[in-house]
Amino acid sequence: MQAINEYSGLSPSQEEFKHEILATKHPLVFRNLVAQWPLVKLAKQSNEQAIQAIANQATDFPCYTVVAPPDARGRLFYSDDLTGLNFKSVSADLPSTLQHLLGMAELTDPHAVSVQAASVKDCLPGFQQSHPLTLVDSSVEPTLWISNRSRVAAHFDLNDNIACVTTGRRRFTLFPPEQAPNLYPGPTLNSPGGVPTSMVDLRSPDLVQFPRFEIALENAMFAELAPGDAIFIPSPWWHSVESLDSLNVLVNYWWNTFLEEPGPSANNSMMLSMMTIAKMDEPQRLAWKALFDYFVFKTSGDPSEHLPAEINDLATELTNEQKSECFAFLRDKII
Repeated sequence: MQAINEYSGLSPSQEEFKHEILATKHPLVFRNLVAQWPLVKLAKQSNEQAIQAIANQATDFPCYTVVAPPDARGRLFYSDDLTGLNFKSVSADLPSTLQHLLGMAELTDPHAVSVQAASVKDCLPGFQQSHPLTLVDSSVEPTLWISNRSRVAAHFDLNDNIACVTTGRRRFTLFPPEQAPNLYPGPTLNSPGGVPTSMVDLRSPDLVQFPRFEIALENAMFAELAPGDAIFIPSPWWHSVESLDSLNVLVNYWWNTFLEEPGPSANNSMMLSMMTIAKMDEPQRLAWKALFDYFVFKTSGDPSEHLPAEINDLATELTNEQKSECFAFLRDKII
């Protein structure tokens, strides 16, 4: 396992980030990227002060919050039989949850409590204006993650991600997408995060049950982030996140570089392929693999190179009207 590369300068411009960093699709750590944020300055004095400041400013907007029993040891995961989850989810207002977290901060064996992907716009109005991130377009709305000590197993996001640590410390462990076979993904439909999730306990991996995970570890990268630090995680890199302190706050920004308008995600396409192509016998799967290699992955070159440039088609560029028609066609066929 090696350390994730760190940006050598102070902070890139939005254009530098877009053309020199984002284009590489490789993770990168930015030390002190948001060190000047008011919340970070408070957290460097006291985690409790930072949490109380959020509680004082938060609305009563209901936030998705998960709670796991003490015997989960902070691991938010599948149930033992893989048919459900080891935590319960509730809808709770942020001020109440934060007071609860403050009250548990000194406990040695508390419930794991985690506010996940809360809309900053809804629960902390004005935060985005007072805590700007210039690396991404201002239209990208941040989400808020607040927890005590907790662990999330390796999974991938559907969008590119910049995660900024504002309170407490978090440890990120990343795996390249091609390590999927060595991460032993669990069931998809009831996974903890709605996407394939590794079944291996990173803190204590069972290499007898999951022997190939040793290969994944050899290709893994890690970083421990303190308040003010940030990390760029490109989709679909696998990442495990561990909140190391009794009070932790993270603000993240998700955006899709390639999907300009709402439509099926790459993960939707993969799910549909798992329900269809993956169920075929081997000769059929290999036949469709050849077509995917040609049309989708372009392993034999550009499939549109022999077509007139002015033609609008799936292999070239669709007009907005054609995109809408294709999406409507697919919805009709699928449903």
